[in-house]
Amino acid sequence: MIGHQLGGRYEVIERVGGGGMALVYKAQDLLLNRNVAIKVLRQQFVHDEEFIRRFRREAQSAASLSHPNVVSVYDVGQEDDVHYIVMEYVEGKNLNEIIKERAPLQVDEAVRIASQIADALDHAHHNQIIHRDIKPHNILIGRNGRVKVTDFGIARAVTSTTITQTGSVVGSVHYFSPEHAKGIVTGEKSDLYSLGIVLYQMLTGQLPFLGESPISVALKHLQEEFDEPRKFNPLIPQSVENVILKSMRKNPQERYQSAKEMQTDLETCLMPERRNETKIDFPDEDDIDQTRVMPAIKPEPRGVTSTGAIPVMESDQDNNKGKTKTKNWKKPALLISLTVLILIAMVGVVWYVKGMLVVPDVTVPNVIGQTEEKARQMLQDQGLVVSDNVIREYKEDVDPGIVFDQTRNEGDVVKEGSEVQLSVGAEKELLKMIDLKDLSYDEAVKQLTELDIKEDQIQRKEEFSNDKSAGTVLSQTPGVNVEYDPAEVQIVLTVSKGSETIKMPDLKNRTRSEAESMLKSAGLILAQVQEESSYTVDEGKVTQQWPVEAGADVNPGDKITIFISTGYPPEALNYAYNINVSPKEEGKNSKIRITFEDARGKSQEWGTRTIKSAQMLTIPLILAPNVDGVVSVYRDGQFLDTYLVSYSDAKNGTVVVPTIEPEKGAEPPPTTEEPEQGGGGDEGTVDTQQEGEPDTPVEGEGEHDEADTSAMKNGNGLAKGKDKKKEVVNASSRP
Repeated sequence: MIGHQLGGRYEVIERVGGGGMALVYKAQDLLLNRNVAIKVLRQQFVHDEEFIRRFRREAQSAASLSHPNVVSVYDVGQEDDVHYIVMEYVEGKNLNEIIKERAPLQVDEAVRIASQIADALDHAHHNQIIHRDIKPHNILIGRNGRVKVTDFGIARAVTSTTITQTGSVVGSVHYFSPEHAKGIVTGEKSDLYSLGIVLYQMLTGQLPFLGESPISVALKHLQEEFDEPRKFNPLIPQSVENVILKSMRKNPQERYQSAKEMQTDLETCLMPERRNETKIDFPDEDDIDQTRVMPAIKPEPRGVTSTGAIPVMESDQDNNKGKTKTKNWKKPALLISLTVLILIAMVGVVWYVKGMLVVPDVTVPNVIGQTEEKARQMLQDQGLVVSDNVIREYKEDVDPGIVFDQTRNEGDVVKEGSEVQLSVGAEKELLKMIDLKDLSYDEAVKQLTELDIKEDQIQRKEEFSNDKSAGTVLSQTPGVNVEYDPAEVQIVLTVSKGSETIKMPDLKNRTRSEAESMLKSAGLILAQVQEESSYTVDEGKVTQQWPVEAGADVNPGDKITIFISTGYPPEALNYAYNINVSPKEEGKNSKIRITFEDARGKSQEWGTRTIKSAQMLTIPLILAPNVDGVVSVYRDGQFLDTYLVSYSDAKNGTVVVPTIEPEKGAEPPPTTEEPEQGGGGDEGTVDTQQEGEPDTPVEGEGEHDEADTSAMKNGNGLAKGKDKKKEVVNASSRP
């Protein structure tokens, strides 16, 4: 049936219960998108036309009931040999399960449940519907505490054929009323008797009548008195016990006259003024239904008087007297014949009753390891009755639907008709995963551990998220509402690490193409390119990056602006500063080291030259209106002097060429050499001159275009020329 659609509307999801006559399934109503319960008749009943006819009629009658304590009947249908009733689906447990778990119940809880059942019965009785099978199995308790009575009208659908097939009277023998046990027509008061037993069981945890067989239990309902409930539970108030005593009277006339009367008594029995009321008393008159021993009726012999004397017959009679004598003996013969017939009938009745009461012994078979259906058949073949209350629970090594225990052991000798309760393996109960998304990781773990999931079953996985703060759950496996086994599930929580950040690359002194490539590799976007002049960065290279400096944290996708150098600004002055230097002693080698600073920066190395005669060295400077040049000279490692070269003097050609003389007392050179003009060099580069060899320019010394030296003035030339992009002022001097 699982997965089957009944009537093209109800999709069967799972089996949730069942009894001797029907199986109950949970299904989805595809038309109204709601859960429903579907009761499907067992196959052994589907060919009894009388049963089917009454079943439908009574089910339709039950559907007319509309009450908050009655399970609603939505639909009745048939599909091939499947007869079914669609009912309200109640999330919760039945009362029998609750009694097994925690009986005896609290008095106020038991009274509240019984009051709601009485209310449901009152509604049904007003609609001419008698339940006839009130028992804890048919009482559902919803998660909100609402009591729901189910199976209205089903009991009346059972025929005599059904009784023969099931081997028992309709209903549950432990909850029979005495009139029900007799097999006579039952009415409203029979339901109230059964309700009294349910209240008795809730408050004591046991049934009032127990026996070896259903027949013995039924006879106890008829003949024996039950133990009063306060004997088992002294906490029961007398007022509540009185309700039970009155509802369970064997004489229906001594019970409550209606369900409404019983409900009213239940609603007031816990009032302070009633709790210790006097125990209810009933008349001592014999119950008309009580079993009695009657003396046998013996016929008086014909012709004997009451005094025991034998009458004397006359001897002198005429012919008519002979006829009278024949007539007089016909009456005794008739009486004797009737007496013999009555005695034979009585013997037959005794034999029949003995046959009914003397139950043969049977041996209990072993049904453990069998399917439920086969186990039922094996027990029924032995004349045993399978309890409607089948225990269904998950066992680790037991497949669903397989019997793993039975209340009667294999080989036990019991009376035919004895009840055997089966324990059957069930599917492991799965839970539905809760929604953990957007919770903090700690809160998610707390909620999972409250569901009996261990922390070592929870795995944390982290990833960046630009939308969720660090520590927030982004996703989960299993997903929301996915069924899982708490003992075996492995849960993966994906948690935000916050926004993903990377280190900003250093783009300075890179070409534009290099900068674009570096940004792309880092997942950043080049938003804008701007140009600016620079003294320190070569033309075509990046001077700065905005808004993030190198090494700072940035998010992928951030936009970056770069600035590209266009070279020196127009006001920059390219000035060749000349300085005359001499060795420490003429004719002997000295090392001349020169450092300088200008608009390009401080602590720049021009280089080192080895000389042994006076020479002129040229140091290329870049001057700015607000940045002067400074030249420092060292000879043989000893600092000599520093010379300031101002922007205005260089531009106006008024720079004085300094001369560094040999130390005093030094001998003059043996020959006079015309010093060759030396070139300047860039920082850190050294040229060395051997004695007798001409000076060579220091590597890196600036070369000047012819246009840059086209004008000379006062020994210092001032010329204007153009660089590749900007016009630069160039000035040079000579000794």
